[in-house]
Amino acid sequence: MTAFRNLKQTTGRKISLEGTDYLFFGGTAYLGLLTDPEYIDLFKKGIDIYGLNNGTSRSNNIQIGVYDEAEHHLANRFGFAAAAVLSSGYLAAQAAVLALTRNKYIVYAPGSHPALWRNTQPEQQGNFKDWSERTVHDINSSQDTDFAIISNCIDNLIPSHLDFSFLDRILPNKYITLILDDSHGLGILKRNQVSTNLIELNLPNINVTVVASLAKGLGTDAGVVLGDLENIAQVKRHPIFNGASPSSPASMYALIHAEDIYLRAFEKMQENTNLLRESTKRLKLNHIEDFPVFSSKDPFLYKHLLQKKILISSFPYPLTSSPMLNRIVVSAQHEENDIRHLAEILSLESSLIL
Repeated sequence: MTAFRNLKQTTGRKISLEGTDYLFFGGTAYLGLLTDPEYIDLFKKGIDIYGLNNGTSRSNNIQIGVYDEAEHHLANRFGFAAAAVLSSGYLAAQAAVLALTRNKYIVYAPGSHPALWRNTQPEQQGNFKDWSERTVHDINSSQDTDFAIISNCIDNLIPSHLDFSFLDRILPNKYITLILDDSHGLGILKRNQVSTNLIELNLPNINVTVVASLAKGLGTDAGVVLGDLENIAQVKRHPIFNGASPSSPASMYALIHAEDIYLRAFEKMQENTNLLRESTKRLKLNHIEDFPVFSSKDPFLYKHLLQKKILISSFPYPLTSSPMLNRIVVSAQHEENDIRHLAEILSLESSLIL
């Protein structure tokens, strides 16, 4: 099989290997910012101002102001009181979970990303709906009153929405710290919003904190924790936040100043997503509205598309022991002809069981 393990190029719209071009429908750069010329120019401008990196921790007595500016920008942009920025989504999730779950009874939803684990993989069996019913019963009948519920915002593997409306059936004397990982949905499913409907979670006994990798959709090698003032203050007191070197200040500069670029890319990504959805609606691809991922359990899909010079993501995830995941990922980088070409190949091959 053709190997794509040692590339010396960007994973943009096309990937070239040994003289052959492949259309790339994989990865997680949903908004295509990694190859956007204007976004790259902003990053370069940030380098001119701040240099390549910042090797000091956030607790250092000498600070670059762009990090506070980025946190203020992200909190306002996504509708939260405060934000903490770390150098990766993984560190952001770890800092939030470790700082906000002390002395709480912790409940993990099925499929929670490894970045959310405190130590080892939590033991959660069954699907999300069955788990939610058990969780309501277990919390309401427990003598404990202080809980932390930890979950992904969406299941980006299938993909599918996760319904958190069950939380309104938890007794009002049970206090819930809800930590949600929205790495694959933040600013992607909805323009400048978290993918989960936070209005339905606006309950007196529910406190919501959202963590996310900004490297997925927003083209920034960083992670963010979004929440209320008290929770973000706790995160910023944690050794992970204070001890780790932050992201490149140039990336923060680009993030702050790229809203017009983001809006243009968001519209293009949604346009491409809708085109592929309409063009393949008779096929058995898994998809949710407005999310640029189409998945299939067909083990031969990757090889079939590779023969047609189309490259998709196909690997075990999130663990090496997990089932093979086939994801067709649409991004703002793709042109209309790319989408139509992919849809035609998928549709014409009637023997391919998707």
